[in-house]
Amino acid sequence: MSDRISARHRSRAPRRTVLAVLGTAALGLSGLMASAPAEAQAATGSSHGAAWVRSCAQATTPGAMACNALRVTNARQHVKPLGVTADATPSGYGPADLLSAYNLPAGGGSGQTIAIVDAYNDPNAESDLATYRSQYGLPACTTANGCFRKTDEHGGTSYPRNSTGWAGEISLDLDMVSAIAPNAHIILVEAKTASTADLGTAVNTAVRLGAQYVSNSYGGPESASDASYDESYYNHPGVVITASSGDSGYGVEYPAASQYVTAVGGTSLKRDSSSRGWNESVWNTSSTEGTGSGCSAYDTKPAWQTDGGCAQRTVADVAAVADPATGVAVYQTYGGSGWSVYGGTSAASPIIASVYADAGTPSAGLYPSSFPYAHTGSLNDVTSGSTTTCSPSYLCTAGPGFDGPTGLGTPNGLAAFTG
Repeated sequence: MSDRISARHRSRAPRRTVLAVLGTAALGLSGLMASAPAEAQAATGSSHGAAWVRSCAQATTPGAMACNALRVTNARQHVKPLGVTADATPSGYGPADLLSAYNLPAGGGSGQTIAIVDAYNDPNAESDLATYRSQYGLPACTTANGCFRKTDEHGGTSYPRNSTGWAGEISLDLDMVSAIAPNAHIILVEAKTASTADLGTAVNTAVRLGAQYVSNSYGGPESASDASYDESYYNHPGVVITASSGDSGYGVEYPAASQYVTAVGGTSLKRDSSSRGWNESVWNTSSTEGTGSGCSAYDTKPAWQTDGGCAQRTVADVAAVADPATGVAVYQTYGGSGWSVYGGTSAASPIIASVYADAGTPSAGLYPSSFPYAHTGSLNDVTSGSTTTCSPSYLCTAGPGFDGPTGLGTPNGLAAFTG
């Protein structure tokens, strides 16, 4: 884990009686990994002392999607034993960390509705969300108080089958919205399957139900049908549509490749002694693990994107934390044992959607993915790190100004997300 996480536990452990839960090694509670379906054990990775598992098996067939969530399996968690009233701080970055790193206001999102689109069902979504928000002193967001709504892909309550892998994705998404825009209303729309058609239908439903911001933390192979998918599902002027760029290194996923969405890449986020207090570099673990970037094979380049290395759409537009080794705290009980640390560009997409929500309702008829291009000086320019060697190099290597892995940079306040 990051130096910040390790140091915090070294300082806290002697002062507090706690029960340490060490990744999968301590899952004797229920034999979690033995009973979880293959989707939750798809592949593993490690870097800088952090080991993780993909929540969803990678999609290899056009028209099929996979979530981009990575769950850290060796993060030491401190939880309250019976009879102990003092709370322990979960591992991973919490709301205060993220607001500090991205210069964001506390209490954002008032009057806004953010939708999370995922596949399959998390039966514990609302109760897990309540635990996360309680831990960090955030206002309750429940069905009862009108803040939270869960629907199927058509807006009803015929929820799809349960999935432990996608439940991790759902928990990650809901918690990141809560961290960045705690006063926003949240709609969780659960698609029947992880197909482009079902997830796209869920996007349309989210917009129909009043969401001004829709986060999509999934992706799959590009195809010649993407232009059609663009028009059927992702073309919503005046609505923020974000999509994670992928966790498999250099290369492009759909729907991040859509000309109508804000494609969100991933960084490694660490504290430092600079005036900002943080530094970021391209998230990269290996040639097959890291933030996605590159040129779309099929999708038209939007007018506001003027880089010369791609004749078609270039991914990404902006970025946020995604490295599991500098991951975020998440609470998950369906397919998880409580507090976890997550990474992947699945963390970055809902963060950026929520930053847009903090910035205010987009002007009608505009595509919010264009806003950062009009405010490049209001972002943290990420200038170090790469995922591989490519030509032209900016498509896989960070540098001053626009680059593939991190786009124009990461949030530095709200100015770059208004328009």
